[in-house]
Amino acid sequence: MKELDYIVSNPLGIHARPAALLAQCCVNFKSSVTVSCNGRVADGDNVLQLLALSAKKSDMLKIVAEGEDEEETINAIDKLLHGEFEEKKPVKVLRIAFFGTKDYDRTFFSELVKDKGEGTYNSDIKYFDSQLGPETASLAQGYDAVCAFVNDDISKPVVETLHDCGVCLILMRCAGFNNVDLKAAKDCGITVLRVPAYSPYAVAEHAMAILQEANRRLHKAHNKVKDNNFALSGLLGLDLHNKVAGIVGTGKIGVCMARICKGYGMTVLGWDAYPNQSLVDEGLLTYVDKEELFQRSDLISLHAPLFPTTKHIINKESIALMKDTAMLVNTARGPLIDNEALIDALKQGKFHAVALDVYEGEDNNVYTDRSDVAITDDITARLMMFPQVVLTSHQAFFTREALQAIAVVTMENARNFNEKNDYGNAEVKAD
Repeated sequence: MKELDYIVSNPLGIHARPAALLAQCCVNFKSSVTVSCNGRVADGDNVLQLLALSAKKSDMLKIVAEGEDEEETINAIDKLLHGEFEEKKPVKVLRIAFFGTKDYDRTFFSELVKDKGEGTYNSDIKYFDSQLGPETASLAQGYDAVCAFVNDDISKPVVETLHDCGVCLILMRCAGFNNVDLKAAKDCGITVLRVPAYSPYAVAEHAMAILQEANRRLHKAHNKVKDNNFALSGLLGLDLHNKVAGIVGTGKIGVCMARICKGYGMTVLGWDAYPNQSLVDEGLLTYVDKEELFQRSDLISLHAPLFPTTKHIINKESIALMKDTAMLVNTARGPLIDNEALIDALKQGKFHAVALDVYEGEDNNVYTDRSDVAITDDITARLMMFPQVVLTSHQAFFTREALQAIAVVTMENARNFNEKNDYGNAEVKAD
């Protein structure tokens, strides 16, 4: 156990920004961290609990780290407290139009923008329930920035409307930006910033969760038991142990998935346009070409970015290479899979299990309650009719840790823009 005492010197106390930075620091370590102040205790990795401490200037924080990397954890916290907490003079308040608002968005973002002045995020947020698109872009009139998500339409007409409204910053509260016309943004002088990474573990864990749901027919089993049907017919699954996992895209999320598969006792193959030799050196996976991966893999998990070269990477030809009993999971981008090719293969009895958190054509359904209406979308309806297919609603990112990270990084991006700081790898530009 390692301990650190810190006397709060910030005139505003431990307000939203220092609490956010401290929480994100703690998330990066295995050790558990607790922070105590005036008889209250908070988990170090929980920004809302840290804010609830209400630590003011001259209060004493007692920080305790316990775990295998406790010394590194305390050292990182100590460096943060005496480095990143240094404040700058306040600049103008940044006005942000926040589109596609859900209650879980407000939970974190509203807390982070409560404070104004020196050292804060110095931003005002106006929440809109509607998604950003051609019909709603004019709502951004008078705002400096818009905050958008993966299912928003930020095409050229929308970008041009935003420019006419005075918007000079697009904040993507996600990693993906394929729905943004980057050339139009460049032409209009609008900066586009994203969240490069939030929780790769959240996405990879969800990929394995829905894959196992499809493999072991847990969705069917749950419904059968609710109807007092305890028979096992129709629920036969496959062992993952000693099978071959093919990871398409070996970035942070793909690596997390590879480690999960390795933990199941699987042999892991990988494909990436830019192979990472260190993964081979540590014995995690073996790189092969796409064709060999499709031919040999029992489980194929998609984690590649969406580029012209990866669109429909799963198509009629690649599916033909796969085993009839192959399992396929996609938590990356819907257009990586050609829906028509997939559905044709399913009709022919191909695939033991298919698990999709994303699919091409999902946009009208994502984050929308349609429980009282018929599903009229042809692709969704056809996919749902296959017993070995599991669909979830673009929720792989949806954990407390990921939502916290998204809010913190998004507001750090806003602050960097407002103070003319370096954007790091958050900025995306047209080629």
